[in-house]
Amino acid sequence: MTDIDELLKSLDTSLEGLSAKHAQQSLKKHGYNVISSDKQEPAFIKLLSEFASPLVLLLFSIVIISFFIGEIESAIIIIAMIIINVFMTFFQEYQADKAAAKLKKLVSTTVAIIREGKKEEIPQSELVPGDIIRLSAGNIIPADIRIISSKNLYINQSTMTGEALPVEKSEKPYQDDLKNNIFDIPNICFMGTDVNSGTAICIVIATGSNTYLNSIADKIAQKTQKSSFEEGVDKFVMLLVKGMTYIVLVVFVINALNKGSWLEALLFAIAVAVGLIPEMMPMIVTINLSKGALSLSRGKVIVKKLNSVQSLGAMDVLCSDKTGTLTQNKIILEKHIDINSQENEHVFLYAYINSYFQTGLKNLMDNSILEHSNKHSRKNLDIDNKYVKVDEIPFDFQRRRMSVIVNFNNIQPILVCKGAVEEVMSICDRLNNNNNILKIDDFYREKIKKITEELNEDGFRVIAVAYKDFESPKDKFSSKDESNLILMGFAAFLDPPKESAIKAIKQLYQNGVDIKILTGDNEVITKKICNEVGIKTMGIVLGNDIENLSDEKLSEIVENNNIFAKLTPEHKQKIVEMLRKNRHVTGFLGDGINDAPALKAADVGISVDSAADIAKESADIILLEKNLLILEKGVIEGRRVFGNITKYLRACSSSNFGNMISLATASIFLPFLPMAPVQIIAKNLLYDISQVSLFTDNVDKDYTRMPKRWDINNIKKSMLVLGPINVVFDYITFAVLIFGFNALENEALFQTGWFVKTLIAEILVIHAIRTDKIPFIQSNASVWIFLMNIFMISLIVWLLFSNYAVHLGFVTLPAFYWVILILILVFYLITTKIIKKRFLDTK
Repeated sequence: MTDIDELLKSLDTSLEGLSAKHAQQSLKKHGYNVISSDKQEPAFIKLLSEFASPLVLLLFSIVIISFFIGEIESAIIIIAMIIINVFMTFFQEYQADKAAAKLKKLVSTTVAIIREGKKEEIPQSELVPGDIIRLSAGNIIPADIRIISSKNLYINQSTMTGEALPVEKSEKPYQDDLKNNIFDIPNICFMGTDVNSGTAICIVIATGSNTYLNSIADKIAQKTQKSSFEEGVDKFVMLLVKGMTYIVLVVFVINALNKGSWLEALLFAIAVAVGLIPEMMPMIVTINLSKGALSLSRGKVIVKKLNSVQSLGAMDVLCSDKTGTLTQNKIILEKHIDINSQENEHVFLYAYINSYFQTGLKNLMDNSILEHSNKHSRKNLDIDNKYVKVDEIPFDFQRRRMSVIVNFNNIQPILVCKGAVEEVMSICDRLNNNNNILKIDDFYREKIKKITEELNEDGFRVIAVAYKDFESPKDKFSSKDESNLILMGFAAFLDPPKESAIKAIKQLYQNGVDIKILTGDNEVITKKICNEVGIKTMGIVLGNDIENLSDEKLSEIVENNNIFAKLTPEHKQKIVEMLRKNRHVTGFLGDGINDAPALKAADVGISVDSAADIAKESADIILLEKNLLILEKGVIEGRRVFGNITKYLRACSSSNFGNMISLATASIFLPFLPMAPVQIIAKNLLYDISQVSLFTDNVDKDYTRMPKRWDINNIKKSMLVLGPINVVFDYITFAVLIFGFNALENEALFQTGWFVKTLIAEILVIHAIRTDKIPFIQSNASVWIFLMNIFMISLIVWLLFSNYAVHLGFVTLPAFYWVILILILVFYLITTKIIKKRFLDTK
């Protein structure tokens, strides 16, 4: 009994695969094939984690101090606010997580398995130990597996080991001299790695939480590069922390010296700190991103990572392959010709044998050849009776060709090869000219070059077909056998340009997105297709041209050219990385195995639902249809989402900054606190609740015309320009309260009057900040924002007359104050709009 037989027996399976009943029982026993880090955190744990946030802990410190100095009611109110804050944040983030999980289910990864002797596809999550699976190039290893049989199998283990070069794997047994490095075991592949090239039949030995990947998931979690949006948020937070630190220290010292109570001064200073923090910023950002993702999903764009919604809007360079993006992705075999450009059935026969018998990843050309056979009766070809498959040499991106070996009439082996013209020609030394085998000399080389160039100029994609006869039988073959071949002829395919691509490219250009084509195809056909869809050629660069360039020279080349042809996966990655270094927000659209490195390197990796597993895994966004029009709509939605997030940050930061200056300076001359700590916290909570509807807001068309990148300087400028306006009108309010209503003698009246002015001003100022046009006339907010404004202002008025007013330190305001307040608010909004238009660039 071999070790494979023993393994099959121990897992109670066979080469025919598991039975459906056994598989179901095994799924119940072992659970779904999902690693721990992919599992949803229980809702209860997520809720508890909200209580451990820095902001909530800061609020709890205020509660403790309030209890300590006897402010019991304030402490209880703040506790209630903490609970409201936590549950609101939890509910919104929980809904966002559910939406994200739902979207991910729309893009599922399946595995090719054998069960009860039949080939079928099942979701990767339903794989169980004992399943027999089939692997080919582009597949992600779906579980820990043992190889039963393989052919030229190379595995990319870089996610585990960091080693860039693929490693050959086979069914060879384990040797003792491997120095305990489990990744050197030749017949074992681990979940999370992927197939670079070759094919294999394997048995699943561990799934889910029992895999090696699960045991080291935390250690190998990739530290992905932060997007420009994430970096911007970090800078914004640091800006607030610096401002908060300075203001809090000043407020604490001033109030401690003026009021004589260090503990009360500390309480007020912490409240001021809380007042400067937009505590619901994470929730509001998440709501905007998740709602944007849901909106995109209705347009056939599935978002895997929420932050990529904004990255899509910020994208100013889109790199893309041409196949299926610029073309219809419906490749048709138009010609199969010999060395004399004559139609030749033997060329088609050999191309068909290659596509029919190969077991790797069948591409569009293979499918086109197989479909073309409908024009020839399969009975006439008689493939199954005349030819018996012996072996195959799978495709890989280094050789750019693949071969199958068949026995013809059980007499002799024939190797049939097809692939890129240059790569196939490199292993041919003869050609078949009307059944005459001739040596390939300079004359024929020039003739072959002319044939392929003419076909390319006419828009055809061309592959070469060659063969080799073996005199004696042989069981095993390798790429070394691909030598001294005989060129049979060429297969020419047509992939017409998409009508929709012409319109989409025009719109992308108009929206400030530059397009660069990165393809493995040759430059002639690429240029022709680009011209047909409206991409003007700035310059064409071949992969070989950038191979050994310095960073400085490559930086210049990627800026000045827009068509890059005959590229390897490494070339594509290199170009994308250089564009990012040149401070472009770069998107990459690809669906092949060779696109995975570039997808990972881009700010936003975009793939399609029909892509290779490794491409979908590497992408941030999945298109359910490979259509640039869909992507163009996604770009606009990303800009809309970013616009609504920045509205909140501009309004919130400038208002808070202005209020904190007012608090700090007013506490110098007032005999009491300008606003009680509990009132500051209540104001912040009510304001943040009012901003929850911001995701529904409209965005002016002018705003979405150009890419939107995060600029911390614009946020800082908003704070420094708009914040002082708020201070000016705060002091106007102070003057009205002190000189018009004698509020220096009435602490509660002063605090109530300023609280109402501040909160209503913060709620309404969004109308001045949200647009560069004239609010209410040229540009209106969404209905939901108006309704939320009305509700919150009504709530503020109700609070003053409710039983809760006394607990918050509020009193009823004189009727005439409301009249003056309306005038103050109107002039505040007008002044803010004028100053914003004069000094702030929000284009």
